[in-house]
Amino acid sequence: MHLSRRTLLAAGGATASVVLTRGPAWAGTREEEPIDDFEGLLDRAGTLLTGGAFDPADPDFAAGVAALDGTAGALWDNLDRSAGRTALWSDLAPLTDPGNFGQSYTRLRTIAVAWATPGTALSGSAETAEALLGALRFAYDTAYHPSAAETGNWWFWEIGAPRALMDCCVLLRAHLPAADLADYLTVVDRFCPDADRRTNSPTLPETGANRTDKAVIVALRGLLGKDADKVASARDALSDVRDSGRNSLFRYTTSGDGFYEDGSFVQHAEVAYTGSYGTVLLGGAAWLLSLLAGSAWAVTDPKVSVMYEAVERSFVPVVFDGLMMDAVRGRAVSRERAGDHRDGAAAVAAILLLATGAPAEPADRWRSLVKGWLTRNRTTPFTALAALPQLALAKAVLADRAIRPAPRTTGSFVFADMDRVVHRRPGWACALSLSSKRISAYEAGNGENLHGWYTGDGMTYLYDGDDLGQYNDGFWPTVDPYRLPGTTVDTRPREDLGTGAGTSTYRPPNAVAGGAALDGRYAAAAMELIGAPGSSLRARKAWFLLDNTVVALGAGITSNDGRPVETVIENRNLGADGRNRLLVDGIPVRNGASSHARWAHIDGVGGYVLPDGAVLRTLREERTGTWRAIDTGADTGGSTDPVTRRYLTLWLDHGASPTGAGYAYVLLPGASAAATAAWSASRPVRVLANDATAQAVEDRRTGLIAVHFWAAGTAGGITASGPATVLVRRRGGRVSVAVADPGRTGASVTVGLPFAVRKAAEADDTVELTPGRRPLLTVAVDGSRGHTHRAELVQ
Repeated sequence: MHLSRRTLLAAGGATASVVLTRGPAWAGTREEEPIDDFEGLLDRAGTLLTGGAFDPADPDFAAGVAALDGTAGALWDNLDRSAGRTALWSDLAPLTDPGNFGQSYTRLRTIAVAWATPGTALSGSAETAEALLGALRFAYDTAYHPSAAETGNWWFWEIGAPRALMDCCVLLRAHLPAADLADYLTVVDRFCPDADRRTNSPTLPETGANRTDKAVIVALRGLLGKDADKVASARDALSDVRDSGRNSLFRYTTSGDGFYEDGSFVQHAEVAYTGSYGTVLLGGAAWLLSLLAGSAWAVTDPKVSVMYEAVERSFVPVVFDGLMMDAVRGRAVSRERAGDHRDGAAAVAAILLLATGAPAEPADRWRSLVKGWLTRNRTTPFTALAALPQLALAKAVLADRAIRPAPRTTGSFVFADMDRVVHRRPGWACALSLSSKRISAYEAGNGENLHGWYTGDGMTYLYDGDDLGQYNDGFWPTVDPYRLPGTTVDTRPREDLGTGAGTSTYRPPNAVAGGAALDGRYAAAAMELIGAPGSSLRARKAWFLLDNTVVALGAGITSNDGRPVETVIENRNLGADGRNRLLVDGIPVRNGASSHARWAHIDGVGGYVLPDGAVLRTLREERTGTWRAIDTGADTGGSTDPVTRRYLTLWLDHGASPTGAGYAYVLLPGASAAATAAWSASRPVRVLANDATAQAVEDRRTGLIAVHFWAAGTAGGITASGPATVLVRRRGGRVSVAVADPGRTGASVTVGLPFAVRKAAEADDTVELTPGRRPLLTVAVDGSRGHTHRAELVQ
C-alpha cells in the first residue's frame, strides 16, 4: 500500500495509539519521576512505528501483517541491491531528484517497519537489515547529504526525507554504525535544524502542519543524538517559544494558518484544509505529546486545550461516518491513494491517540463518536485501512461495551473563516465549498488537482448514509469537472492547473462568501460568483439549509462571452454499473432529455424540486478517465489505468450570454418519489425573493424566514439597512434571530422585524434591540469576520 506524503505523515502521527494501552512505552507516562532515558523514549518511538506486541491470532492484526508483508515484500523484491546500482528502485531514477530520494526513503521505512514487526516475512532478517543499512548509506552518498543544494519541492528536503530517515534510524539503531548515524544526524541538522523556520527561507516561520512535522523530526533527531536541547526545542516549537507564541499550534488564529475559534482550519494562508494539513497537525501533535509524555520534555503548555477543542469544533463536523469531507481536503482530492476514507481514517486514529492524554470528559465523548463512525461505516472499514500500530485503540473502543456508539452529528456549521458551510441531519449531510478574496477557490500545484477549477464555486457535496462511496469510488477522475453539483459555470475549455513546481491558488475578487446559522439547526449561505480571468460570468447564489430540505437560488446570472452558461443541480456517481431509476414528473427517463419539469427523483438518492417549473436537462452517461489525468505529482501521481463510472446529471441551461437569468431548485435528500411529488404539490417552503437585492425563503412548517440581502431592502417582511444574512424563527411567543455580514463590508446593519417584540431574553453584546410594534435590531458587524450574531427575543 503506497500512500501520499501527507497521508503517510498523518498515519505516522496516529500510530502512537497502540502504545497507550499496554507495554513499557505507556507505563513510562505514569511514573512519578521524569524519564531522562533517551533509549526508553526511542523504544517508545519504535513502538509507535510498529505497534509493538500484538496477538497474531487476532484476524485484524493478521490481516494487517499480511498487508504490510505484501507492500514491503514487493518493495524488497524490487530493491536494487547490486554493487553498481545508480538508484534504489528503477522507477525512482535518478536518485538525485528530490521526489525520487524522498520516495526512496519512504519505501526504505516501509521495509524497515516490516523488518522490525514480528510475524512478517522480513522480520529480524539479517540480510534485510544489512541491505537497509547499505541503502541508507547509498542514498546519503548519492543524493541527500549536507553539501547538496535544495532544488525542486522544498518539502522533500526539509520534511519528507528527514522524517523517513529518522524513522529508519530509530528502528535500525542497534545495527547502525556510529559514523553512519552521525552523518544522518548531520544531514538532518542541515535541512531541518529546527521546527521554527523554513531552512531555504530563514525569515519564513513555519506554521500549522509544517511546524508539527518538523517538531517530530527534530525530537527524533535529538533522541537519536542524545541531545537534550534538541528534544526541548522540538517541544517548545509546538508552543513557538522562539517567537513568543506567535505561531503556536496551541492558539486560535485570526488570520493565516492554523485553527480558528469557529472551527475553521487554514493552511497556505488561504486554503480550507482541515481534512489534510489539519489532520497532519492533529496527528503529529498527538504523536509528540505521547512520545514525550512522562519525560523531562513533556508538553506542559496549558493551552494544549486548544487541540482538544479542535476535535469537536474542527473535525467532528466534517467527518461523516469516518469519511473526511472532500470540501476540506484541498488538492488532496486528486490523490488516488489518499481518498476521503484514508484521510478520515488518519483523523480517527489521531483523535483516538489524543484521547489517551486528554481530560476524561471530552475523551469519552470522542470515543463514543468514533465508535459510531466505525460501526456505521461498512463500506470502507477502519480495520481494513489502518496500519498495525493504529488498530489497538480502535479495537479497544469497538470491544468496550461501556462505550456507546454516538448517533450521527446533526446541526448547521458555518465556518466563516474558511468559506465552508456544513449542514447535517440524521441520515445525510450537505457541504458547501465557497471562495472569496480571502479563501482560494482551489489549490493545485506539484502536478496535483489539475482539474480543480470549479471546486470552490459553490460545489455542493451531498453525503448519504447509505452511499458512503460517492466521492471515493472513482469520482474525481471520472466526473465531468465542468459540471460539479451546485456550480454555475460557462462551458469554455480550461487548461490544466498546477503543472509547475510549487502550489498555485486562485482567490476570486468577490467579498461575499458565507452566511449565518440559527439555533445550530438551520443555516443560510451566499456567494457572489465572479468568473475566473477569461470569463465575464457573474451570479448571485444562495443556499438555505433546513430540516429535510436544501433550497438553492440563483439570480443576476450574466455573461457576454457568447458561451452557454449552466447551473448543475446534480451529477451523481452511480458506480461502475449503477442503473438508478430517474423520474421526471413521475415519468421514467432512461437517457438524456430536456423537458419542462416541476420535480425529479433519483432512486436511492432523493428528490429534486423546481418550484416554479423549468426546463430540466438530464444526462445518463458512462465516463472514463484516469487518476493520472488529474494528478501527476512526484509522489502522488495517479495510475494511467482507465476508470469508468456511470453518472446521472441534472442541470439548467441559461443559454449563451444570459442577462439577469436565475434559478430555484430544492434538494430533498433521501426522499421517496412519492414524497418528492407531494412536496412539489404542497410547497411547504416558499421562495419569497430571488433577485439582485434579496434571496429569501419561508419554511411554513417551522416558522422560519431566511434572507440573504445583497443590498438594503425588504423580503418576507424583514428589512435590512445593507448587505446581511438574516434568519428569523418565530414560535411560542419567542423570536430567534441570527445575523451575519459574510461580505465583511459594513460597520453595522439594522434589521427590522414585521411583528412586535417587547424585550430581549438574551443577545450577543454586538446586538442592540429597539423594541416595539416594528422592532429594530442594530448589529455591530464590523470586525466580526462574517460570524453570526444572535438574539433571543420575547413578544
